Amino acid sequence: MDLLLPETAAVALTGVSSWWDDLDNSTTAQDRIYYSLAALYGLIGAVALIQLIRIEHRVPEFGWTTQKVFFLLNFLFSAVRSIVFALRRDVQKIEPEVFQHVLLDLPGLAFFTTYVLLVLFWAEIYYQARAMSTDGLRPTFYMINGVVYSIQIALWLLLCWIPIHPMLVLCKLFFSGVSLLAAFGFALYGGRLFMMLRQYPAESKGRANKMKEVASVATICFACFMGKCITMCFAAFYRPVDVDVTNHAILNFTYYLVLFPSVILIPEIRKLFTDEIIGLCSFLSSCHQLWS
Repeated sequence: MDLLLPETAAVALTGVSSWWDDLDNSTTAQDRIYYSLAALYGLIGAVALIQLIRIEHRVPEFGWTTQKVFFLLNFLFSAVRSIVFALRRDVQKIEPEVFQHVLLDLPGLAFFTTYVLLVLFWAEIYYQARAMSTDGLRPTFYMINGVVYSIQIALWLLLCWIPIHPMLVLCKLFFSGVSLLAAFGFALYGGRLFMMLRQYPAESKGRANKMKEVASVATICFACFMGKCITMCFAAFYRPVDVDVTNHAILNFTYYLVLFPSVILIPEIRKLFTDEIIGLCSFLSSCHQLWS
């Protein structure tokens, strides 16, 4: 009886592998998966746009706040990603191949900027709460994004000039490093903000909710960016893990569904940003009293 167990397990694994390969090699299944991703990201973009319109209608006098810019970037990133998914087969027929990588990678850069903006928002709250200067935060945010985009453009140009596999490896490793940087930002400032909130008196109004919101958003974003970092490292050196090819539909679906916090965090982030201007004034006032 014991000898039958390894054989049964082997048969089961073979069946799963066969099912995976059949689904990945099915044109119909691939189309359904990519159209599903296109619809999902289109929905995320629509939700972000609706939130942006609602906020603008409620507080038009404050101009382009961090909250509004965040939802605008989320809408643009999700809309472009949705279009790329819907036209996936056409995208992978574009020549020269470097333009395929531009279309596939550009939403990833926009995604990085979108969520690093949330890290900037938390950093500004933390530094202001501790009566520290925030003058260098936004220039640092712009500088980091400028460096990331400049390096990525340089890699695209090199890939166009030297279209060899090691250049693709370098591009994926760069994206992995960018994701690691974002994960570090969420761990650092999400952790700092959470620890600061813990020092509030337990009966403080909204303390528990704010702690829960910050902890959940920071944890999910950190996990997503770390997962993206690890996945891109594997994809760089192990071709079967490549998530940017049509015939890996299931892998793409899992990657873009699980490792992108926009899919699950729009409602939570909306609460985190709710009444940003009015609530932030009260929040900072309490923080100044705490740290003074």
